[in-house]
Amino acid sequence: MMTKNIKNPIRLGVIGLGNIAQQHINNITSQAVSGCVITAIATRNKTPLVDELKATHFTHYQELIDSGLVDAVLIATPTLAHFEMAAYALDKNIHVMLEKPIGLSALEGEKLIALANKETKFALMLNQRTDPTFSKMKQIVDSGLLGPIQRTHWTMTNWFRPNIYFQVSDWRATWKGEGGGLLVNQCIHNLDIFQWICGVPTEITAFCEFGKYHDIEVEDEVTAYLRYGDKTTGIFIGSTGEVPGVNRFDVVGDKGSLHFDSGVLTLKTNSQSTAEFSNTTTEMFGSPEVTTEAIKITETVNQHAVIMNNFVQAILNDEPLIAPAAAGLASLDMANAMLLSTWQQQTIKLPLNRERYQSVLDQKIENSTLRVKSNTQATVDMSKSYR
Repeated sequence: MMTKNIKNPIRLGVIGLGNIAQQHINNITSQAVSGCVITAIATRNKTPLVDELKATHFTHYQELIDSGLVDAVLIATPTLAHFEMAAYALDKNIHVMLEKPIGLSALEGEKLIALANKETKFALMLNQRTDPTFSKMKQIVDSGLLGPIQRTHWTMTNWFRPNIYFQVSDWRATWKGEGGGLLVNQCIHNLDIFQWICGVPTEITAFCEFGKYHDIEVEDEVTAYLRYGDKTTGIFIGSTGEVPGVNRFDVVGDKGSLHFDSGVLTLKTNSQSTAEFSNTTTEMFGSPEVTTEAIKITETVNQHAVIMNNFVQAILNDEPLIAPAAAGLASLDMANAMLLSTWQQQTIKLPLNRERYQSVLDQKIENSTLRVKSNTQATVDMSKSYR
């Protein structure tokens, strides 16, 4: 059943016109995303693109939302504006697609979700959930083929960013503008996939390094130890300062293991449960036989387009959202817990006490300032930004 009797195509307003917004716009104009048309754009300065799209230009997001020209909005602005803009749209019962993360903190996200009524679609751009390799990993883990999970490990240090990446922005990698760095910007996707496949840990002990590789105030390296309620353990390592970086994700179970390494997926299955073999064998140095299978993923998808198409169909035909906004809380809780663990030098239990974290973050924000942007002209190739 259609929501709010909206006709096809839906009228979409775009708030923000940075690199990622332009990629979304290109997906729509190239017909990679169908069922919607861009009718309005809110940005400080009008650009030729606005006229090319035959869209109405607004200098303030509230004017766009109140214009009556849009059924939904895509918010692709600096993180510090996410809460204010999404809250205003949701209050007006306008459907919202929000770029990640959902806010400066999980508490902001929680408050936003509470504002959305049942008829309003509120989605988050968690595009890596549509990656065929990660979807296959989730299918295998959920099937029980690996048996009970014993250990998880993701080393994701393939997010290298040179200093120019931060210098051309006034908000990026500041507590005031982004609420963090590596964890809430680059690795938020990895943390989302990590918990989507392996579950949310019950405890996190983390060691973040702030400005280790860059002239920034926030974290650009993290090593975190995870514990789950069933004695499963995990490690998460991230960095924006390594070249060459590593992207390896391991899920180890009692009956086998799954390994993602720089795009290659390998499944190893044991002839016998490890625990069963251990408890019954008389071979002092024996182990179960292992079968190794290289899983070839030939499918490629335009991840952002898949999420946007799903958002459009959720509005038009009530299709379930792939990435509802609420799905973005778990990864942000993990990121927030890693920062809090570092600041307070202690293990943080989950579910996260979001008010406690917000109190500490507010102190960081109070002492934070946006930087003066460099006039250096940066070369931008968005295809190189994804991992």
